[in-house]
Amino acid sequence: MTELSRTAAFGPDLAGPILVEGGTEARLSIAEMAETFGVTLRALRFYEEKGLLRPERKGARRFYGAREIGRMRVILQAKRIGLTLVEIREVISLLEGRSSRMSQLRSLREMCARQEDLLSEQLEQLQAQAKETASVVAALEGLIEANPDA
Repeated sequence: MTELSRTAAFGPDLAGPILVEGGTEARLSIAEMAETFGVTLRALRFYEEKGLLRPERKGARRFYGAREIGRMRVILQAKRIGLTLVEIREVISLLEGRSSRMSQLRSLREMCARQEDLLSEQLEQLQAQAKETASVVAALEGLIEANPDA
């Protein structure tokens, strides 16, 4: 990642958009944006199609300013923790809304806590499935060892 993509307020990316130091806003082309965040051009176009990114357009070219760079940080962290596109849109709306910063943080905490609960439940289910699968594998190994010539 470039320094531009790392410059943010302390805290998780979900806690708010990127802050760019200095008076001039940096702008990235679509290729630079893709390289900065390790995503494909197709992914950027997909996020634009879904209304999550709104790059500035000059002819057929797209340019991403600080706001879109911040949004991308939020999108990617939200995706990493398993939020859906609808939930990611909610996060962005929340962060760009008019509610107080503390209200935003509390709402984000609630969303992330719900996601944590969901992931914990899924982890328990996966652990149970892994245990059951190990039991089946052990039983099959026993049958194979008991009948090596079959």
